[in-house]
Amino acid sequence: MRKILLPFTILLLVAFDQLSKFLVVRSIALGEIVNVIPNLVSLTYLKNTGAAFSILENQQWFFAIISILVLGAASYYLIKFIQSDSVWLLAGLILIISGGLGNFIDRLRLGYVVDMVHLDFVDFAIFNAADTYLSLGVLLLIIALWREEKNGDSH
Repeated sequence: MRKILLPFTILLLVAFDQLSKFLVVRSIALGEIVNVIPNLVSLTYLKNTGAAFSILENQQWFFAIISILVLGAASYYLIKFIQSDSVWLLAGLILIISGGLGNFIDRLRLGYVVDMVHLDFVDFAIFNAADTYLSLGVLLLIIALWREEKNGDSH
């Protein structure tokens, strides 16, 4: 059952990421700001040709290679540990794969990543659902590794 649910979960997360980007591109002009919750969250359609915080702009081949390596490694570990009891590990890998795929699809299809979520209460980069998946996935992997080390488990 788990072998079916995990890929299905990845597909749902990638679909949500791509749908949210499609709706923003369709509904908001490039650079336009739409307040969702005043002083908390707004939507701003941006084209990001770089990585996080727009670093390494216009390095699409570099990002393609890195994406393939990260997706390959995360997929390998997901398959290797698919029967693991560690929800933290599996959830982290699922989120990393989903986020990597979401942004990789944009880079292949558009040549840039669509970003849109702006946190108005803090000076932070504008991001998308895939970026959120990646960040949470890394955090969950850190927690999984910490818990494994704390419990003396090894795979």
